Amino acid sequence: MSDWTLPARPVIGILHPGAMGAALGSALKARAGAVIWAAAGRSQATSKRAELADLIAVPDVGELARRAHVVISICPPGAAREVAAQVAEAVAGQDRTPLYVDANAVSPATVAAIGGLFPDDAVVDGAVIGPPAWEAGSTVLWLSGPHASTVEALFAGTPFAARTLGPEPGTASALKACFALQSKALPAIWLALDEAARTLGVDGPLREELARTGVDYPAELAAVAGRAKEKGWRWVAEMEEAADTLAAAGVPDGFSRAAAEMYRRA
Repeated sequence: MSDWTLPARPVIGILHPGAMGAALGSALKARAGAVIWAAAGRSQATSKRAELADLIAVPDVGELARRAHVVISICPPGAAREVAAQVAEAVAGQDRTPLYVDANAVSPATVAAIGGLFPDDAVVDGAVIGPPAWEAGSTVLWLSGPHASTVEALFAGTPFAARTLGPEPGTASALKACFALQSKALPAIWLALDEAARTLGVDGPLREELARTGVDYPAELAAVAGRAKEKGWRWVAEMEEAADTLAAAGVPDGFSRAAAEMYRRA
């Protein structure tokens, strides 16, 4: 049975320091004895972000898992289970298991599957809503699970406003999936509209009609197209996870699945 009382200055592992992971790691430096990341197989861009955030490199995921008191997973949603499995395998049979925070945009079902990899309710469900936070006021880290309050306390006074939703794992991810309907699924309709209009040869008249009704179609399309080009590869899996969340709730899931396909094309 693991004791989830953390030391005064715990070792915190970040998997992996992309833009959001670097910001999370940097935010926790004042509270941690060390914030570490696994360097094996990571890109030069990741290494640079970790360096700028003043995070400490360790050789690989196994070493990070064995050293850390808390592991925060912030990776592309499609890799969430694989990353969790790597950590679980590294600490199997040890006397101490790290508290594992899955902060990825996944479904409650995926959170449950990840929870099954660890003993003693070791998984905290997390959902980041907002951009990488270097200053307070823009971003909330929602948490759920039996030990969510322990993680919330770690973020006190940081740029990430941490809030606990309750003791049930999956609640934070459910919130993220619902939020993603308007932040990612809804904007994807502009991509579908554009592709359909051009294929059907009505792009010009459509633009005229939208302008006549006060819709700034070029601006709307440019905004989502630019974001899709940069991050669409990551949003495909997020939209699929959101669709699974809706389906499990008995809500039509076609919105998110269509958005996933549009981002796949982008």
